[in-house]
Amino acid sequence: MPVIARFYGITVKMYFREHGVPDFHAVYGEFSGVFEVSTLEMIEGDLPVRAQRLVRDWAERYRDELVRMWQTQEYRLLPGVD
Repeated sequence: MPVIARFYGITVKMYFREHGVPDFHAVYGEFSGVFEVSTLEMIEGDLPVRAQRLVRDWAERYRDELVRMWQTQEYRLLPGVD
């Protein structure tokens, strides 16, 4: 699964055809979460609340890029959080 971003110890990756909806995965140490792109809701996982907040803030900024990646299945590394 390609890495599409890294920030604050969080690695963001994207799989295709896994949950039936556009989503991405965030891994922070032994914790992970799956986020739906359209709502930014964590649909699976045990990511701590603070990490969820960082991931959502990042994803809001890059939502259009996330949708484009999902639609084209062309990955690119996105910037992290400033």
